[in-house]
Formats: sequence, structure tokens, C-alpha cells
Amino acid sequence: MHKDSSYSSKTVWAWSLYDFANSAFTTLIVTFVYATFFAKGIAPDETTGTDLWSTGITISAILVALFSPFLGALADKGGYRKRFLAIATMVCIAATIALYFPQKGQVYFAITVFVIGNVAFEMANVFYNAFLPDIAPLEKIGRISGYGWALGYAGGLLCMVVGLFVLVQPDPPMFGLNADTDQPIRATNLLVAAWFAIFSIPMFWLVKDRTVENPPPAKELMKGAMDDLKRVFRKIKTYKQVFRLLLARLIYNDGLVTIFGFGGLYAAVVFDFTTSEIIVFGIGLNLAAGFGAWVFGFMDDRLGGKPTILVSIVGLVAAATLAVMTTSVFWFWVSGLGVGLLAGPNQSASRSLLGRFTPPNHENEFYGFFAFSGKFTAFLGPFLLGKMTLLFGNMRAGVAVVVILFIVGGVLLLRVDEKEGIAAAGRV
Repeated sequence: MHKDSSYSSKTVWAWSLYDFANSAFTTLIVTFVYATFFAKGIAPDETTGTDLWSTGITISAILVALFSPFLGALADKGGYRKRFLAIATMVCIAATIALYFPQKGQVYFAITVFVIGNVAFEMANVFYNAFLPDIAPLEKIGRISGYGWALGYAGGLLCMVVGLFVLVQPDPPMFGLNADTDQPIRATNLLVAAWFAIFSIPMFWLVKDRTVENPPPAKELMKGAMDDLKRVFRKIKTYKQVFRLLLARLIYNDGLVTIFGFGGLYAAVVFDFTTSEIIVFGIGLNLAAGFGAWVFGFMDDRLGGKPTILVSIVGLVAAATLAVMTTSVFWFWVSGLGVGLLAGPNQSASRSLLGRFTPPNHENEFYGFFAFSGKFTAFLGPFLLGKMTLLFGNMRAGVAVVVILFIVGGVLLLRVDEKEGIAAAGRV
């Protein structure tokens, strides 16, 4: 069994706190608050705003798919994992601050800054996820991955609570903010940036990176990384279970990307939720998601990653179908809580299952392809949702695409043999 001497509870908590820090970005900006503000407060109308937001997410996904495998290999080759993580984190924080400035009509300014921040966020996750097999022994990798996701949802939840009660709800607004120019809502971006910056510090302070003695010059390093990338791609194809897992995730994760990109927008457009109601809805989903990630982490260690992912997919199909079909706010809440409860375990178990399948000393490379598998077709769901919304004039038809993605991904996952994958990686 592969174990790493860097494992300690302090290291695990410092690593998990990065999830606590960065989840504010996905929760408030990508899913709930800024997505809705963009469609209703910046774009000319909701339908156009939905289509433009889908375009922004599509572009982000393509850029991450293109760059994540190469940068993952480069980080491994040069020992730059933490350095790249720091750069991506700082770019994301800077872009988040810049999102405060776009106002009504400044569509392309807003979407460009969002794409920069979202790409930096996703690239940071490539390097962050690659630390998992180093800090977690095999028998605890599921629950430690679950700790990270649970803390992440807690971070998103608490940041939303602060945003709701300090920035959005007070009337008149606090800190001299002007409601006529949407400053209270725009200021949530500044809150996210500060949150991300402060709570990511333990990761950089306490989690040690693997050192590389005498890294080669830049030109040689890039050539070596590209050679490694080709070699790892060939290697991943020989690791049959890794290839099958990444292929399945290529599809079912697209469903999650679409839900995360449009959940708050769907609530606003279809059920006419206000910003405050969307934040409360987001708080509920994050409570459910944190609980789900924590509980299912133990199920992951006991039963395995594959059964955990399959259970989550079955539940996500049911929840997404209910969201498309219902006209009741109550049942929409039920579907949303179901998505929250199961999305965390799906992501956490996918991350830990790849950790079990990854041979030692190739974590960044494999997690680069993990990000690639999460983004290579991730433009498809948002793109189809945007176009179906334009075609039918409502979002229900677009969100129905999510159900199909979950079903296809689940069927592909049935072909994964978890025991064979662990044995092939040499982690037993």
C-alpha cells in the first residue's frame, strides 16, 4: 500500500480549508448570485443573458480542457505544483474583484472577466486535487476527499449567509452602498475575493509540495512536459479502468457543470426567485451538499468509489427530472435539496476513485487529465441549454439535457472495475 510521510491531520485540515476558501467562488458567482445578476441586471433580457452565460461557461470549459493536461505535466516535471496553484489562485481572486465593476449593458466586460476568473479557478483545482493522494493513505482517501467537499460546501454556505445578511438584505444598504446601481449585489464579489484570499492561506503555509532536484531549463522543461503528456496519455489508455472512469466522467460531470452554472438562474427565470430567495435556496443546497459529502465519504471507503458514484447518479436523475417537470416551488425545493445532497458525493467519490487508480509520482498528470475529462465536453451541456432555451423560449427544455447526460454517464461507469484499477496502480 502506498503511503506518504506527509500525512497528518494538520496537513489534511489545511488542504481541506482550500476547498472551504474556493467554494465561495462557485457558490456565489458561478451558480447563484452573479449568474442571476448577469442575466437580469447586466444583459439586455433574461433569455439573452442565459445564452451569453452559457457561452462564458462553454469558453471556460474549452480553455481548461486544452491547458490542464499540459500544465499538470509541467507541474510534475518541474515541481511547480504549489507555485502554479498560487498563481491560479491569485488570478482568480483578482478577476473576482474586477467583477464588482461591470454594470447594466457592460455585457462583454463582465463575461470576459468571468471567463478569466473561472478558468483560473478550474486550473487551480488541477493542482489542488493532485495533492490528495500525497496527503491521504489509501484506506482514508474517500473520507478525506469527502472532508474537503464538505468543508467546501460549508465555506460556500457561510459566505452566502454573510452576503445575504451583510450586503443584500439590509435596507438601507450598509457601508454606504447604492442600491440604485446594484452595489450591494456587486459587492458580493469583493466578499468572495476576500474569503478566498484569507482561507486559502493555510494551504500554502502548511501543506508541503514534492520537491524536484535541479529542474531543467524552461525550454527543456516544456519539451519534457509535452513528452510526458504523450507518454501519460498512452499510459492512461493502458490503465484500462482509469480510461473508463474518465470516459464516464466526461459525460456525467457535464450534467453537474450545467446544474452549477444555471441552478440559480433557473430558479430566478422559471420560478421568479428574488436575489434574497436565491441566496436562501443556495444556503439550503449547501447544507444538503455538505452533509452528503461528509456521510457519503464513509460510504466511499466502505463500499468503494464506483457504488457511491452510481447511487449519486440515480438520485441526480430523479432530482433533475423533478426540477424539469414541476411547477411547484415546494417540489422545486425538494429537487434542489436532492441535487445538493448528491452532487458533493458524486464529485468527491470521483476524485477519490481516481486517486486509488493513480500510480505514485504521476498525480498531477493524472489529475490534469481528470480536469480534462471534466471539461473536454463540458461546453456541451451549457451550450445545449442555452440554445434550447432560445429555441423553446424557456429553460425547462434546456435543463432536460442534464437528465440525459447523467443517464449516459452512469451507463458508462458500469464498465469500471474498481479492484482491478487499484491493483493496476500498485496501491495495494
